[in-house]
Amino acid sequence: MRGEGLGLVGIQKVLEADKPPPLLKQHASGAVPFHENIDTSHADEHDNITKVRATMTVLMQTPTIVAGAIMPDACPAGPVGTIPVGGIAAARNAIHPGMHSADICCSLMITDLGNADPKTVLDAVQGITHFGPGGRAQGKRFTTSLKLLDAFRENPFLNNPTSIRMAQEHMGTQGDGNHFLFVGRSRATGRTAIVTHHGSRGPGALLYKHGMSVAERFRRKLSPQTLKQNAWIPADTEEGKNYWEALQLIRKWTKANHNAIHQAVVESPGVGENGDRYWNEHNFVFKRGDIYLHAKGATPAWGDYAPDSTGLTLIPLNMSEPILVVRGKDAPHGLGFSPHGAGRNYSRSEHKRRMGEVTAEQQLMTETKGLDIRFHAGGIDPSELPSSYKKADNVVAQIGSYGLAEIEDYIDPYGCIMAGDIPPFWLNKKKKGRR
Repeated sequence: MRGEGLGLVGIQKVLEADKPPPLLKQHASGAVPFHENIDTSHADEHDNITKVRATMTVLMQTPTIVAGAIMPDACPAGPVGTIPVGGIAAARNAIHPGMHSADICCSLMITDLGNADPKTVLDAVQGITHFGPGGRAQGKRFTTSLKLLDAFRENPFLNNPTSIRMAQEHMGTQGDGNHFLFVGRSRATGRTAIVTHHGSRGPGALLYKHGMSVAERFRRKLSPQTLKQNAWIPADTEEGKNYWEALQLIRKWTKANHNAIHQAVVESPGVGENGDRYWNEHNFVFKRGDIYLHAKGATPAWGDYAPDSTGLTLIPLNMSEPILVVRGKDAPHGLGFSPHGAGRNYSRSEHKRRMGEVTAEQQLMTETKGLDIRFHAGGIDPSELPSSYKKADNVVAQIGSYGLAEIEDYIDPYGCIMAGDIPPFWLNKKKKGRR
């Protein structure tokens, strides 16, 4: 029997060790303020920021949170209390999977292609990249590093057959939604460049799911009052250390995914030249000292945020606007971040409703005149048209007025490839089941 022969003091020690940890209390509303780096100039923006403030106010009550900020592209991303797009939450000794979301390490990479003809590049890209659900078919897959796969197998969060399979099948794929492959010219040099935008695909989504499950166990034990989407894994536990390492491996996989597409383009006939290449994530967890910075759609804006950082980061706006090449200013009121894009003032469905009788084809022609815009699935996704996003000029102006970053170059658009109007995977499964 446990404790037998220990005496009174020994038994007290055993009982003390068995006591559950004290519950962590929620912060009082308003006790942890957050910085606002956003302006409003019309009713839609006012409505949007009102919703963002409401969700951030609840989010900041989470016991681990010590600071927060919102960017000019902020917009809600779920029920009240969920970190918004364009939101940053700083936590002590805690990693919150729900605050980086399922699209872990959503990121951008740019490659300078010298004097390559933009149309030649876009034509080559169309036959190389892969959008939509699922991965590449057998025989059409890109090579995945065996060393990286072995590292997956050594991590308890990644060591499962589905993750390993997806890491191979999804290499060289970009998914759907707002992910894209953009071709343009540097305003500073006149040279052609490609930019890819995507995250960690299936492997990242599975890591998120596993992370949320572990975080939920800790939430029930440490803070049942905390919203489920804000559950966390204590960073100093074995689970926390393994999850942090899993995030770094997913980051390596995502970078390799970008690289695979870029290198295939470089090696295409008529492209050839390969200049500078760099990248940055904007949907991730970053560590500074003992603080874990959760960025839900926010770009790190300090020079050494990662070992492979160059000091330059990328901010896309919409398909008809330039991609910004910026150098961050590590602004304290931004917790060291800048925006990751233009954001939205209202939902995708609301944008479609506001189009009224105008067709997607008509809207596309009006908004992207002179540009070569292609949709991988064939159908135009109207929720990705420029009018569905905040006004680019306003976002750029706020980057400057709040001192979040310095713009060093603009990659002016020639054209891009988007996923297109792809039915959700569950709807495809439903249709197949009826056959």
